Amino acid sequence: MNQPIQKIVIVGGGTAGWMTAASLAKRYAGKQLTIELIESDAIGTVGVGEATVPGMRMYIRDLEIKELDFIKATNATFKLGIEFKDWYNIGHSFFHPFAGYGAPINDLDFYQCWLQLYKNGYQHKLEDFCLSLQLAKQNRFAQPDLDADTLLARYNYAYHFDASLFAKFLRNYAEQRGVKRTEGKITAVNLKDDDGSIKSVVVDTQGEIPADLFIDCSGFRGLLIEETMKTGYEDWSEWLQCDRAVALQSTNVGEPIPYTRSTALGAGWQWNIPLQHRTGNGYVYCSRHISDDEAIAALRNNVRGEHLTEPRVIKFVAGIRKKFWNKNCVALGLASGFIEPLESTSISLVQTGIDKLIVFLGNLLIDPAQVAEANRLNEAEYSRIRDFIILHYKANQRSDTQFWRDMRNMKIPDSLQEKINSFKSNGTFVEYERESFLESSWLSLYNGFNIIPDKSKNIIPLTDLPKVDHLFKKMSHAIQLGVGYAPSHQAFLRDMGIE
Repeated sequence: MNQPIQKIVIVGGGTAGWMTAASLAKRYAGKQLTIELIESDAIGTVGVGEATVPGMRMYIRDLEIKELDFIKATNATFKLGIEFKDWYNIGHSFFHPFAGYGAPINDLDFYQCWLQLYKNGYQHKLEDFCLSLQLAKQNRFAQPDLDADTLLARYNYAYHFDASLFAKFLRNYAEQRGVKRTEGKITAVNLKDDDGSIKSVVVDTQGEIPADLFIDCSGFRGLLIEETMKTGYEDWSEWLQCDRAVALQSTNVGEPIPYTRSTALGAGWQWNIPLQHRTGNGYVYCSRHISDDEAIAALRNNVRGEHLTEPRVIKFVAGIRKKFWNKNCVALGLASGFIEPLESTSISLVQTGIDKLIVFLGNLLIDPAQVAEANRLNEAEYSRIRDFIILHYKANQRSDTQFWRDMRNMKIPDSLQEKINSFKSNGTFVEYERESFLESSWLSLYNGFNIIPDKSKNIIPLTDLPKVDHLFKKMSHAIQLGVGYAPSHQAFLRDMGIE
């Protein structure tokens, strides 16, 4: 396409559609560009993506949305990380915080110092050296001090929010900035004769709607990217064998906790996501090991509080579209691929997909070389997340059900095996291109699943170990003092003016 794009059509609303519309409206404000979103109230959305990662903070900041306005509009609560119960073994739990651990000792890597102490018999729990983790354990929350002069006080956070309210909030934002919403169902898609790109869509209420660029946010169906463009799908269920989720909402029981809870069950795992006004619950499971009715019954039995909705079963196949950008069609959200809900990456991948679209679209021109690079980076990003999620299953030591035994015994991608082998040797972290989860996140999982390196790099003279042990004790004490100053999560929300 030699001429700049003048019109973009987004097919599908929900979280992905309205996130895209809001970002494009902000990015191309003042340009000769028309943005139209087509959705039908008669078509439901998956709408269970209520937990996020810290990138969401950057998303609302880039849209110049005030955090308080966002929190009030979406009934949001704060999220310091994820608690994993019964994943390693029944009765065992660990935490993945959005933060690192400790601080360097005389410019020496903290983890290697900890590891050397551990190998020499000193007793220090790694989790004691993470402020946000300790806040979460005591159901406390405080926003990090951006001016703190110590790494011990630095951490990040994300949100839990109502996905339907979030879409409504962004719809209002986008429409105020010129995005046109069209109500209706798409009945046909027309392709160009010369290159096979999309020419127009036909809507039952409006007729034919042409555009220069089409963005597919139609969910798992992939109306444009798959049904029309025949792009293809790379199936990852060899490693990610959970293929269904049942979700229901319930009333809150007690004060909302500032983290997501993930509890391993017999054939998968259960999520618990506390919002201001309710709690989101779900059971992600493998249909080869449990029936839908059994999964529904298990979830009903495990959910505390009054059930506000009927259980809803969602079917999926973990994997990625072979191209998320095919000619003049870009797929975002579930249309582009789905790994699974663990670690809350779905909304994050919408956000990073939007970022790639804006970067490689440049001055509203479609360049095949830029499209190819965007696809390469997208595949790399999905693959890195895939490996991180697989580790949760592979590293389990449960033997109570066939599901967990199968997960432990499965063959994993070479890229993940290389990471594990390197860390297991001496605590070295292998980092590939487009890593969404950085060293501290991998360390949380390795430590949580009791993957301890065979040896340390012995960076401290043995005679200095008692001095380092003393510094560790001071570090842990400072963190506990910091936790003591923080209010409860509920009190923090109340102090913000949220009842």
